[in-house]
Amino acid sequence: MVTLVNLRAYWRFLVVIRRFSPLILAYWRDRKRFLLFGRSREVDAATQRERADVLLDILLTLGPTFIKLGQLLSTRPDVLPPAYIDVLEGLQDDVPPADWTESKRVLEDELGPVEETFDDFDTESISGASLGQVYTARFEGEDVAVKVRRPGIESLVEADLRAIRWSLPIVRRFIGGGRAFSIENLSEEFAKTIREEMNYRREREMLEEIKANFAGDDRIRIPEVYEAASGPRVLTMEYIGGTKISRIDELDAAGLDRTAIAETLQEVYLQMIIDDGVFHADPHPGNLAVDADGAVVFYDFGMSGRVDPFVQEKIVEFYVAVARQDTDAILDTLISMGTLSPEVDRDVMGEVMNLAIADARGEQIEQYRVNQIIEQVESTIYEFPLRLPRNLALVLRVATVVEGVCVTLDPEFDFIATATNYLEEEGYYEQTARELAEDAGRQLQRTTESLFTVPPKAEAFLDRANRGDLHVDVTIEDESRVLDKLAMRIAYSVLLAVGVLSATILYSFAEEWRLAAIVLLLATPLAVALYRSFRKKRRTIPGNPQFTRQGMRERRDD
Repeated sequence: MVTLVNLRAYWRFLVVIRRFSPLILAYWRDRKRFLLFGRSREVDAATQRERADVLLDILLTLGPTFIKLGQLLSTRPDVLPPAYIDVLEGLQDDVPPADWTESKRVLEDELGPVEETFDDFDTESISGASLGQVYTARFEGEDVAVKVRRPGIESLVEADLRAIRWSLPIVRRFIGGGRAFSIENLSEEFAKTIREEMNYRREREMLEEIKANFAGDDRIRIPEVYEAASGPRVLTMEYIGGTKISRIDELDAAGLDRTAIAETLQEVYLQMIIDDGVFHADPHPGNLAVDADGAVVFYDFGMSGRVDPFVQEKIVEFYVAVARQDTDAILDTLISMGTLSPEVDRDVMGEVMNLAIADARGEQIEQYRVNQIIEQVESTIYEFPLRLPRNLALVLRVATVVEGVCVTLDPEFDFIATATNYLEEEGYYEQTARELAEDAGRQLQRTTESLFTVPPKAEAFLDRANRGDLHVDVTIEDESRVLDKLAMRIAYSVLLAVGVLSATILYSFAEEWRLAAIVLLLATPLAVALYRSFRKKRRTIPGNPQFTRQGMRERRDD
């Protein structure tokens, strides 16, 4: 029996295909210039930006689910090229609020009559988003903010998730194997993420856990949750007013120290990610405010994440390596986290790291920022391509967004100095040095053992070689199919040579010029195939080092 959700999913699938058809056609022509035949065509950065703008319009038109999908895609440089990331990273989910009567129905289904639950309730929402909206009210004599899930959003999201899943086979036709794997994982990740974000009980649990981690810290404020007025679709929290963190003039007028606010924000996120392992993952200015005492106020914990101990350890190593400008250590950390492939060209990536540091040093202030290094790495991630773990993608997004907010507060904010001071105060520098010493000790022990075990093995090996009793099995890994291409070229060359020789003999000795012409005609496809096999271009890493998001914006403005 076909359910209503399935019927809606079929309709949404048709709508999605119709909306995306211009991009589908364009990508198809990238593979086959004349749709069904012809060579592939190269796409420059300007064309990618134009397509990214089209994609942005499509996502906004398709509504809440696809807006959230665009936000997630903006954190996945292993799926999209830098031009797309640059356009999608500013995607906001501000949408017109739902009618009050519909929101009231959700409230009363969860909590009972509004008049009996709340002392007073303002029916004009103060914030609207794709999945929910926020109202102000009075509860037990206190000012509260009430977050209500958008009416009917569950069925729309479920239908859209099915439409997205059905669209995957089409998407996979236009991408390589590595990105196809990433797209498959992204779909599963997105379904999990958006369902979690619609579950306000989970948001409450994450909020309370993070709040407990900062108990007694008066530098930040996280709202209290009123459990008696909350449920799976409603979340009632303490209302905390404040100045939006990006309103610099108002902060100055209030006499607040913007540099201190930036340092607080950075240190709080370092604690969340490195120490606590649970973090607020949506730090854009709309979710951050500053109260009259200069404390940072956090709103909206719907998007939050966890970091396992292994990733925490590697993030510490990454920060330490960046602070020391140790490119080898940076690469080792990225490889161990799964961000870079172990087979990556270390010389090339080392150059990327050096270029990133040099690019950052060329700014007005002589300091480099982790944000720009991450952006350089993101670009190479797409070029290789590689896969990015979900929570690591969130951490990368948090790092870039927080650094942007800090620089807005203080254009000369020294991210590295703040991170280094934090690591030193928490003892991570000493811990890293101790672990390196322990690793060196273990390596020395293994080397000493080898001094005693290798010579007997080498002697046995040489004895077998002298007796002629040594057999070596060789397996050649040819992932890029170089040998296949070489064999094909040899076959083309031999057959073409036979064809030309046969035509020459027929024409010169048998005087059968018609038959010779036919043989040459039959050999022509072999000549074309041989020529094309040498004309195929190989993908390489862009030679221009200035491919940070900031650099792309500057070039676009020009």
